[in-house]
Amino acid sequence: MTAPLFEDIPAASDCDCPGCVHGRRPTPRPLLTRGRPAARGVVVVAAASAALGTVAPAVALTPGHSPHRQALPGDGATDTPQGARSPLHGRAGTPAEPDAVPTPATTRTQIINRAKVWVAAKVPYSMYDFWSDGYRQDCSGYVSMAWGLPNNEWTGSLGEFGVKIKKEELQPGDILLYHNPDNPEKGSHVVIFGGWTDHTHTSYTVYEQTPPRTRSQTTPYPYWSNTDKYVPYRYKGVTKAGAAAGPASGGKAVVAYPGAAYFGPGADNKYVTLLGQMLIARGGAAYYTKAPGPVWGTEDRRATQAFQRAQGWTGADADGIPGRRTWELLSTGRGKDIASPAAGPASHGVPGYPGRAYFRPGQSNDHITRLGAQLVKKGFGRFYALGPGPHWGEADRRAVEAFQRAQGWRGGAADGYPGPETWRRLFA
Repeated sequence: MTAPLFEDIPAASDCDCPGCVHGRRPTPRPLLTRGRPAARGVVVVAAASAALGTVAPAVALTPGHSPHRQALPGDGATDTPQGARSPLHGRAGTPAEPDAVPTPATTRTQIINRAKVWVAAKVPYSMYDFWSDGYRQDCSGYVSMAWGLPNNEWTGSLGEFGVKIKKEELQPGDILLYHNPDNPEKGSHVVIFGGWTDHTHTSYTVYEQTPPRTRSQTTPYPYWSNTDKYVPYRYKGVTKAGAAAGPASGGKAVVAYPGAAYFGPGADNKYVTLLGQMLIARGGAAYYTKAPGPVWGTEDRRATQAFQRAQGWTGADADGIPGRRTWELLSTGRGKDIASPAAGPASHGVPGYPGRAYFRPGQSNDHITRLGAQLVKKGFGRFYALGPGPHWGEADRRAVEAFQRAQGWRGGAADGYPGPETWRRLFA
């Protein structure tokens, strides 16, 4: 028997019969509910549809694509792995005019020191936010900052500022770049090479901006994933240690000393920011807990004083306020750098050992990263899920404990916390 066909007749606008009156009433919209009732309805509809064969099976989500490589849905941004090419941003989040040449000169030490600033400040990852130094808080913005570029670049443009090199040519300050031009949101990433951690050149110290924050740790070469995609690059503007840190040949002159009035308590200007950046590039990163800013602070005074003392100055010549001579040495790359903590007096007579206080829960410093890298090199890296980093954790303690037990120590001598003898044997 053929099913009868029915046709909906719209209610007449001028008819007073009960049927037309009811038909003209607006249909109430279903309320959006929260919780299980709505979800149960969706499941029922999906099950019914599947039973009738009207929908195709759901496509499984494919792993292998880190969520931080994509733009967040619904925010109006393009689907890219990092922000687009853009100028540096000022304090109010507005584009600022670059005050540098397209390829400013820098040294490897300066690149690594700048990279360490973000690690120490634990800069949160973001494709849209800009740190106080004007650089975007994603992987390419991080490299732009470390290289000292006048703009925020992205993985599709960073290669223009470097030259391709071979694995055996890698040195601290070079980068490993993976850009997927066909589908940039799939895997594109860039990291800074910090040096090999073993003689086989199978792992290295990485500096990278990745969720949740900037980090430095031991990483397998060339990276954890897409191992055939990363290409080593060397920055075109890199100079030998001790060379002038000013602009490259043909660029603008070094920024002139603005005067003592621009520094000291109450100062708030761009020269304070520039001073901090130059001090960090000369070894003063340990004095800053976050990126240098335009407001004068204690960290600026202490870092300036450390640089002045590194020149052998004392008394009024090392008061922490940059004079004309201090500024000249900083801006031209001349003079002596600030000594790193590891280069200071040896604790307990052991060179490089900073003391027990650096290896405790809640501590975060470069000594922990160095310790972990050496433990991996010595064959005690099995306790690290991702690799050593600057934050002291249970993986560090267990690795140290395993090394201590391998020396034949027991009890309190194998507590997992490195003392001077542990350090001496580990780095012997």
